[in-house]
Amino acid sequence: MFDILIAYFQQKWIPTSEEIALIKSSVTPRSLKKGEFLQREGETAKYGAFVAKGFLRSYVIDEKGKEHIIQFAPENWWISDKLGMSKDGKASFFIDAIEDSETLLMDLGGHKTLLEQVPGYAASFRSGMEKRGAAKDKRIVQALSSSAEERYNDFLETYPSIAQRVPQHMLASFLGITPETLSRIRKSLSKAGRRP
Repeated sequence: MFDILIAYFQQKWIPTSEEIALIKSSVTPRSLKKGEFLQREGETAKYGAFVAKGFLRSYVIDEKGKEHIIQFAPENWWISDKLGMSKDGKASFFIDAIEDSETLLMDLGGHKTLLEQVPGYAASFRSGMEKRGAAKDKRIVQALSSSAEERYNDFLETYPSIAQRVPQHMLASFLGITPETLSRIRKSLSKAGRRP
């Protein structure tokens, strides 16, 4: 599993043997069964997780019990609760496994050590945060100005493999629409001869 993380980093920079040893000492492997929680809202937010195998998601639950998905994280993605880890340490949302998953967990101390001592990691982290920020901004703009069908089509273009792996109700939650609306959109696209 650690080799998957190193291969991920090697796409961005070539770590030295000393950096590889430091990275290895900064992560802890953890298996999650489908439906198992990495964290629950209100618990102490301890870790960011690199998904080596499987699929995770983060979400909040509103006062009516409705889930609102913040992020999906398939293989080679990171998922964390940066807000929870940076403020009072309390998790802002739930993170659980959509599929049986193998993860590598990194706590805030390990992350800070790597930022300080591994320049390639620091550059990779900054680049990842910029991409994540841009994706979040795009999602906000789409939620405010795009139709449900436009959001769905953009999601299919941007994340085609994710759309095939998540249940319809989760995809609808991520898009900010009802499962019934998503079903109607898929039927309409299918009738028009486009992939649903």
